Amino acid sequence: MHERSRRTGAVDCDCPIAGHRKAALLQRIFVTADTSFGQSSRYSVAMPLEVVASKTGLGSGFAAARAVLKNAVAERAFPGAAYGVLHRGALVALDAVGRFTYEPSAPAVRAETGFDLASVSKVLATTAAAMLLVDRGVLDLDTRLGDILPGFVIGMEPGSGKERVTLRMLLAHTSGLPAYETLFRTHTTPDALLRATLQLPLEAKPGTRTEYSDFGYILLGKAIEILAGHPLDVFCAREIFGPLGLTGLRFRPLEESRPSIPPTEDDQTFRGRVIQGEVQDENCFVLGGVAGHAGLFGNVKDVLGFAQCILAQGRARDDQVLFQASTVEHFATRQGTPDGKSRALGWDVPTEGSSSGRYFGPRSIGHLGYSGCSLWIDPDQELAVALLTNRTWPDRSNDAIRRVRPVFHDVVVEALRSL
Repeated sequence: MHERSRRTGAVDCDCPIAGHRKAALLQRIFVTADTSFGQSSRYSVAMPLEVVASKTGLGSGFAAARAVLKNAVAERAFPGAAYGVLHRGALVALDAVGRFTYEPSAPAVRAETGFDLASVSKVLATTAAAMLLVDRGVLDLDTRLGDILPGFVIGMEPGSGKERVTLRMLLAHTSGLPAYETLFRTHTTPDALLRATLQLPLEAKPGTRTEYSDFGYILLGKAIEILAGHPLDVFCAREIFGPLGLTGLRFRPLEESRPSIPPTEDDQTFRGRVIQGEVQDENCFVLGGVAGHAGLFGNVKDVLGFAQCILAQGRARDDQVLFQASTVEHFATRQGTPDGKSRALGWDVPTEGSSSGRYFGPRSIGHLGYSGCSLWIDPDQELAVALLTNRTWPDRSNDAIRRVRPVFHDVVVEALRSL
């Protein structure tokens, strides 16, 4: 599967390990976290006692993984990257390469640097919120979208099938909605863009075709806000990120913290400025920076902290249950469609030529972000890998990261096998 191109036609594609040498013990420690990219806060979070480290922040066994990314920077696949590996509950790799831009004087990317997560927002925020509401009995996956957002079906073309679109279809990208449109160019307020999204015609009969759709997730995010009774960012911060101790995950970074975030683009066609510390996705920008498909910012530890909850079958800190194990499993299960393509609920899954490489198993789940971020989770290997970059700097024409991602994931797994 892929995240559809925006403006340029470039596509961000994704179409048993031996025990490591030290089983890291877990203890409760206090860490200083950059909770709002510029404001520090101390919070208690279960973190590995030991990070297998060298002077670069990585164990020597991960030198090949670091070399892959350093070479990618040299070849201008992206200016910089932060990355981490979580294995059997231990954070065994956490490091960074490169700079915010290709200029030698640009700030160096650090392991704690926050990035625009782009469509990784779909799983860390919107899908997670849907899981929580399912557990609470508030969200029924087979509820029709039109019953929550009547504007989706009012005035629809006869025979369009829009009345059959369900929340499950939005999660599985089988609603028939188009992948992407530049609605932001002609609908410049949140209300106008939402209205235009509601009125989009379907391109396929519901449930017959898998087509990755930002608009499905924009509407899913709005449906969740109605069911939860709170804006998406407020609900996620209070009910998901807070309980997990991931207060560095947030929509709309503070103005004063924006210089600490790598820029994603020198946008001379829409906003007329460098995009740094504000969401790159234009439709999300018009929607106010908070939407179901994009808008979340975070660092590697934030992303892997969420992954650890998924690997722990929904358990949060102090072994508290955030998601029911059955819900985690259900959302991670592939959803078949007549066209033979497959996604899980909210999650991407490995297919031939996947960005996850050769070693992530068939039960793996993950997601890519257009800005150059990704997360892959393999429950059978108890493994999660986060790679955060700003590959769209200075413009969106560069898709070299497509070649980097699978190689990077392969050498990570090979390194784990050698520990």
